[in-house]
Amino acid sequence: MTITQDVWEPYAVAADGAGALPRPVRAGELTLLVTGDARIEEVGARVVEVDVRAPGPEPATDADGRGAVRIEWRVPCVDAVAYWTPCASDGAGWLPAAWSAPRRVSLAADAPVGALVGTGDLGICTFAVQPAGADGEVLIGAGVVEETGEFRVWLQARGRLTVRIDTSRRHFAACLEGVADWWRRGGQDRPVRVPDAARRPAYSTWYSMHQQVTPEAVERQAALGKELGLDTIIVDDGWMTGDRGRGYGHCGDWDPVSLPETAAHVARVHALGVRYLLWYALPFVGRASSVWEEFQGYALARVDELDAIVVDPRYPAVRAHLAERLARAVEEWHMDGLKIDFVDRFHVAEPPPAGPEADCGRVDEGVELLLAEIRRRIDAAMPHAMVETRQPYVSPGLWPYATMIRAVDCPLGPGENRRHVIDTRLVAGPLAVHADMLMWHPDEPAEQIACHLINVLFAVPQISVDLAALREEQREALAFWLGVFRDRADLLQRGALRPARPDLGYALVRSEGSAGQDGRPGAGVAVARYAALPVDVSGEWRELLIANADADPCVVLRGGTGRVTAVVQDARGRTVAREVFGLGSGAGGVGGAGGVATVDVPRGGLVTLTRE
Repeated sequence: MTITQDVWEPYAVAADGAGALPRPVRAGELTLLVTGDARIEEVGARVVEVDVRAPGPEPATDADGRGAVRIEWRVPCVDAVAYWTPCASDGAGWLPAAWSAPRRVSLAADAPVGALVGTGDLGICTFAVQPAGADGEVLIGAGVVEETGEFRVWLQARGRLTVRIDTSRRHFAACLEGVADWWRRGGQDRPVRVPDAARRPAYSTWYSMHQQVTPEAVERQAALGKELGLDTIIVDDGWMTGDRGRGYGHCGDWDPVSLPETAAHVARVHALGVRYLLWYALPFVGRASSVWEEFQGYALARVDELDAIVVDPRYPAVRAHLAERLARAVEEWHMDGLKIDFVDRFHVAEPPPAGPEADCGRVDEGVELLLAEIRRRIDAAMPHAMVETRQPYVSPGLWPYATMIRAVDCPLGPGENRRHVIDTRLVAGPLAVHADMLMWHPDEPAEQIACHLINVLFAVPQISVDLAALREEQREALAFWLGVFRDRADLLQRGALRPARPDLGYALVRSEGSAGQDGRPGAGVAVARYAALPVDVSGEWRELLIANADADPCVVLRGGTGRVTAVVQDARGRTVAREVFGLGSGAGGVGGAGGVATVDVPRGGLVTLTRE
């Protein structure tokens, strides 16, 4: 296919300095328009890797001296249902127009990947950029060409672009697994260490306490949480100030104003068998900070509405201050890690020119130097330290500096939490993925609490309610489902993830485990059902879990053979039914006809199918 149709581009960005007009080149079944010198390699069935560099001699190391390179292509937009990105803010099922504003992706914001998804969850076209190849920000434009009904993608960066394009029409999650593996291979010299503790359920103080943080309150919730199986507590905003008015005016000094005798307090939490992480708003220096005046000359951006500035990590003085402030939580107070917030605030569209004290030209370089120094220091003090980052800064370039990524804030939004968790899981590579903190109204029924947990079944839950105020049925639901998370962690977090219907916010999600050490196939399968959709029970699994978050209790089982035992538990973990029936014959289940079986699972409940 030759690209001839012009597209209206109100947000067009010129490929300045490339020194050549775009030219068409073939890449498998695609015709690319390339600005720069291209090398194309077929690396799999209908998967190509394209490396484009600015023409002429080897580009200069100074970002301002490098030319821009660009790749563009189109595919027929046939049977397409959704355009997937890892940090979508416009909801499920969005197919943007080709003239939409491009995404600006950097180390501190988003990840350079996208996928056009078709009917049946097929990956029509999945693409990604290798961050190690791009020099700074990557622009990504994608959308429907109204004049032709095609889907157009263009990518632009300075100096070099290394791009993977997958049109294999496999399940889109399998295509994205390929992207994550490709990213991992591109950073072979940068080890990523994720301790098992990063995959265990945690307690967070944010929604339950906000800034009302005291040692007594933290220790009480840590003790109650440990009884429920919450092995880590993450203390959020409020510990570094006596002010309770929210805002970020007190960031920058990071003195434990609300946690006196900090090391002794941490030791008491450790004595409970609970790990301790501490929150930091990394980029902010607030007006009330002692370094406010000193750091005015190092401001990357002003955020007056937050009563703070974003400091510029291109300056060694900034990095030294922040690294020392954050590292002492582990070095001096013996905490188990850090929650590093607001890294995306370093992503500034038009940063000021670097001053004479700066030792790097790009903000991303400074961010990486800062995070590397923080990680080096805390690892030296505690080799298994944890670091939490957060959506939308999900770039694989941050993998070496983190152990887990949390979904973006969505209080009391179970569907949104589910979507953010799955989006993040699909390209998180080796990192653990945490859900946004779960909270609920004091009158929330046990069934809905269970649904909150089922919506984040394929991530690590963080609980943020007053555990002392739970009613007995609420506590039972929480304890039951936290037990499922702990007991099935490998299957839920490390299994092959296959979410269905991204256009509907992932109405059904499946995770498949690998064969056991005994060589028998199908160690286990877990399915979460968020709408009244049938569940495919074919395959050679030994045990299949189905968690029901839908109001319709009738779960339709389609496919499969043989007889199974079904144990049904309600939202509180109480066994409410035990059945033995056949799959696929139309003769079994609580009811069955036409090659399907059915089983009733109450809202917030779980059915465990075991093959005889």
